Amino acid sequence: MKNYFKIVLFLLIGMGLCTLPGVSQENVSGELYDLAKVKNGVKNHRISSYDRSGNNRDHLKNIKPGETRTIAEISGSGIINHIWITMAPGPDRLCRNDVIIRMYWDGNDYPSVESPIGPFFGQGWDEQYNYAAFPLSAGPGNGTGLSSYFTMPFAKGARIEIENQTNETIGSFYFYVDYLELKKFPNDMGRFHAWYNHELTEALPEGETEWGATGKEGENKTGENNYVFADIQGKGHFVGINYYVHCPTTMWYGEGDDMWFIDGESVPSMIGTGTEDFFNTSWCPKEVFSHPYFGYPRVNNDFGWLGRTHAYRFFINDPVFFEKSLKGTIEHGHNNNLTLDIATVAYWYQDKASVLPKAPTKEERSLKPMINSTDIHKWRHEWRKNKGNGATLWGNE
Repeated sequence: MKNYFKIVLFLLIGMGLCTLPGVSQENVSGELYDLAKVKNGVKNHRISSYDRSGNNRDHLKNIKPGETRTIAEISGSGIINHIWITMAPGPDRLCRNDVIIRMYWDGNDYPSVESPIGPFFGQGWDEQYNYAAFPLSAGPGNGTGLSSYFTMPFAKGARIEIENQTNETIGSFYFYVDYLELKKFPNDMGRFHAWYNHELTEALPEGETEWGATGKEGENKTGENNYVFADIQGKGHFVGINYYVHCPTTMWYGEGDDMWFIDGESVPSMIGTGTEDFFNTSWCPKEVFSHPYFGYPRVNNDFGWLGRTHAYRFFINDPVFFEKSLKGTIEHGHNNNLTLDIATVAYWYQDKASVLPKAPTKEERSLKPMINSTDIHKWRHEWRKNKGNGATLWGNE
């Protein structure tokens, strides 16, 4: 019983609900503790798609292909603390990889957030599935409700827009943008940034030598050809990544190490031990898993690791800080020896709203088709010819 009370006491201390004797109030913190504090000089506001006539048609209508709509425009200073979106038709017709969300801070004419709306909220490709992390979620309703709880401060206005780059009309677009109007804006608040990148990576000239299956594995000491998920100029801290990989082979895609170049380093000061390790998992996982800070909301259901997988990690207690620049990279297979279709959304804060790297075009981020059983049988056909077309060839001679 004594141990039970000790455990409860430490849990309460960790949640900020109680203190030990001799601990000053100034040193107590925690989300639930801070939630109880009464605030001054704060006013809540909401911009939503509610029906201005008072009827029940609470959505924007008919956003046509090629059209851009501003869904929120705010003046003054404040903090967006909640965004919710849903739209129709569903992903079977309206690919959320081709609906773009952009956010502009402080009157800038360039966005500090630019991403396909699905990948931003944790929905890869043209699919829908439930996803739940600390700052972002998709679902329930099989991933149809998209929510963000990222803190998004602005001192001189904010604007959020949606561009329809699909070939379908967005028939219904519902949204909330909840924000706080601040009479006094804190000087130490950074600006929220998010950037989508995509690359069909190239295998080595000697082939895809992963796990030594087709040749000797090489070495990668420089990270020169790594996939780049963050390329940031300025001062700030990195807080999260959604990682979407489509693997065209049954071989494990995740031997690639993460490498971080901070403030112009030529040799990365942070190097990982494998893709699954970067996402806090282990031993080539193929199971759906959800934690507030990391997880696998979508895994391939094909043979081996053939197919699509989505992993995420948020650096809530362990942000990556930088004073001048940050280049976040990861290998595509050990020594960058695999052809993979990789897309990522990186999330970070900077001391001021900054320009993002170039966004991939619709053509550059186009979805790759799924490898199917007929494709694999054709591979076997070519292998048989290479082996002399013997009538009893099995497949692993």
